[in-house]
Amino acid sequence: MRPPHFLGVPVPRRSLATAALATLSSALLATPAHADTVNYVALGDSYTSAPLISPNQQNSPLGCFRADRDYPAQVAAAIHPTSFKDVSCGGASTKHMTETQNLSFSAPNPPQFDALTPDTTLVTLTIGGNDIGFGGIGTKCVTLAFGASDASPCKDNYVVDGVDQLAQKIDAAAPKVADVLKGIHAKSPNAHVLLLNYPLITPATGTGCFPTLPIAKGDVPYLRDVQHHLNQMLADQASANASTLVDTTEAGHDICQQDPAKRWIEGLPTQWAAPAHPNLNGATAMAQATLKAIQAQ
Repeated sequence: MRPPHFLGVPVPRRSLATAALATLSSALLATPAHADTVNYVALGDSYTSAPLISPNQQNSPLGCFRADRDYPAQVAAAIHPTSFKDVSCGGASTKHMTETQNLSFSAPNPPQFDALTPDTTLVTLTIGGNDIGFGGIGTKCVTLAFGASDASPCKDNYVVDGVDQLAQKIDAAAPKVADVLKGIHAKSPNAHVLLLNYPLITPATGTGCFPTLPIAKGDVPYLRDVQHHLNQMLADQASANASTLVDTTEAGHDICQQDPAKRWIEGLPTQWAAPAHPNLNGATAMAQATLKAIQAQ
């Protein structure tokens, strides 16, 4: 790999995460153990593409809402790979690794695996959330919360006769995630594969911050457990399939954080971001975690 250095990505407010990213990039500069050639491919869903974190979106295709400062772009700015392809796309599920993803606002996104080659040496991705329908789950839980903010209407909807339908969906997604990781290794056998989990949406403890987090108090612990189950599934699949799990679940950066500098995930956005998605601080924190994993390889 070429000697890495941090170019600096301009942001409206220089966050602690951005400063840490710059510091870590300086440490990478002093690390000689990396290969000379790094061909980097970024795959994944909207937690990779980071829709709306800045006014500037990549236009290939526009319907993916791929921000020009998503975490892969920040990683690439830090490590200066020989080549870099970001094919992440909002709404992508595991099937869109090998199938075309049709989009509402533009031409379709080709199968993301089309970006992989035998020469690819670094792959990052977030995937799995759309396989369980997490966006629709959030919408359902928000809808049910109004008029029942002190109850647990979302949990009552998804747990029927003691059977948790969301837990079942996560378990059903596990082999699909495994197939994605196996497919990456098959197409790019020399690649270091980094699977990022999902940053915490709800607080690590407590019952939330209704209406900033418009989820009923009784449902916040339930959805926290659902996300933990999803992230644990991703960790298990990474471990079982020769991949590195990158942990992005540092507490204290969820929707309920009142300080914008500490908040990584937006509710009803007060910064550039899509609802329930990373803002620029969140994308920077994901880049920071990814760079640490690269440094450790």
